[in-house]
Amino acid sequence: MVAVIRKKKSSNFGPFKAIQGKISFLPKTWFGYIKPLIVLLCFLVAFLVYSNWHSLLESLDKTPIRSYALTHKTQFTTNSDIRETLSKNPTLKGYFSQDIQEVKNKLLEMPWVRDVVVRKFYPDRLGITILEHRPVAIWNNVKYLSEQGVVFSLPADRFDRTGLPLMYGPDTESKVVLEAWGKIQAELKARQLELKSVAIDNRGSWSITLSNNVELKLGRGEWTSKIDRFMLIFPEIDIPEGQRLAYVDLRYEHGAAVGFLPLQK
Repeated sequence: MVAVIRKKKSSNFGPFKAIQGKISFLPKTWFGYIKPLIVLLCFLVAFLVYSNWHSLLESLDKTPIRSYALTHKTQFTTNSDIRETLSKNPTLKGYFSQDIQEVKNKLLEMPWVRDVVVRKFYPDRLGITILEHRPVAIWNNVKYLSEQGVVFSLPADRFDRTGLPLMYGPDTESKVVLEAWGKIQAELKARQLELKSVAIDNRGSWSITLSNNVELKLGRGEWTSKIDRFMLIFPEIDIPEGQRLAYVDLRYEHGAAVGFLPLQK
């Protein structure tokens, strides 16, 4: 009988397994220790840049902003106004360090300016867009009212106020008065009357003046029925000779009181 002897195959991966096991027990590399230091250094650099940002920007500026250009023609704002406003403290800086909002806030100090858009152009120029309030009424004889009901002032020599309606009241009620003007004017126009002025006092009491200078005291609350009452009694009012009708007080529940003034010679 012949015996067959089989040679045991040796594995080619034996050494690799041993080496692999040894690698797993090697200590961490140097990068693992230095990584937190790198992160900390990055934070420190970022903090230094942030805290010295303005100084860094100023170092990039060779000259301060020297000129500006308006994007469109303005009705009330002159070049002299802009130059004087921009020259106020704080003075203008260079292209990189100048804060646009700071320039905008300066220009918004002009009371007739509604909004401002400012752009910087390298190396030393500004582009400025100025939006102005448009006067639609005279407010308390000395100021103006805009289309949005904003109270503002204008230099006396820059606008002809002839023909503007007159409105009176606390500044906090400007939008209410402007809205009331439109409604009352429509009601009077339907009755062949023209409106000259509208006023409200601190207690919320209304009065209006017609184009013939007759004042109607309407009081608080709605005014339509009171205007209708005026239309009924007006033809019946007996005006004394040498005098004119000055006011009609319609604050009563029924009827009205009237007052007269001497005719001006």
